[in-house]
Amino acid sequence: MSPDEAGPAGARRPAEAKPAEAKTAFQDIPEHWPVVSSTQNARGPVAALRTDAVRMPDGAVLPRQVMEHPGAVAVLALDEAARILMIRQYRHPVGRLLWELPAGLRDVSGEPLLVTAQRELLEETGYQARDWLVLADFFTSPGISTERVRMFLARDLMLVPESKRRYVRQHEEAHLLVAWLPLEEAVARFLAGDLHNGVTGVGILSAYAASQTGFAALRRAVAPEH
Repeated sequence: MSPDEAGPAGARRPAEAKPAEAKTAFQDIPEHWPVVSSTQNARGPVAALRTDAVRMPDGAVLPRQVMEHPGAVAVLALDEAARILMIRQYRHPVGRLLWELPAGLRDVSGEPLLVTAQRELLEETGYQARDWLVLADFFTSPGISTERVRMFLARDLMLVPESKRRYVRQHEEAHLLVAWLPLEEAVARFLAGDLHNGVTGVGILSAYAASQTGFAALRRAVAPEH
């Protein structure tokens, strides 16, 4: 026993109590701070930009830019050999050819997300899948954009003959490359900085983590978004 722990006549002093940690539910929840005014700055065929004057909890009013985006779906298609179906597409804003997962906008009003994902997978790769699960739900850049992505895991894949495909690729999609990449190699390439698409990174890392338990923790393909 150290001298600091001993009181008179060698009695042990009570140990100092540690501060209690707050019990926190690590789950994102809806919250809307008051918007004093809103001004639209620009509008295009896909996205719009506005500036909101937002009242903070301390009463201050500050400008916050918001890019209104319809959202998207993405698909990590995985075959029996644990390979991911990847596409390479030109992305003009960043001036690069990026290896990505098949994805697309939620641009059909009222279309279920699973149907959107199935359509995008077929149009971009020529594949269909019999087994679908939800891999992840996330906002791509919540500091400025409303874009929300649902990432699906698609398995039990089959290639549709070209004669039975009705979609004709145009513009950037006309120059897509399609290739297979082993899941473990995809993780290594993303961590090494070889792959840069953020949605693809979420899909790769989520799929690798989920695969450790045989994908048992994943939600049904029609699970609601929270």
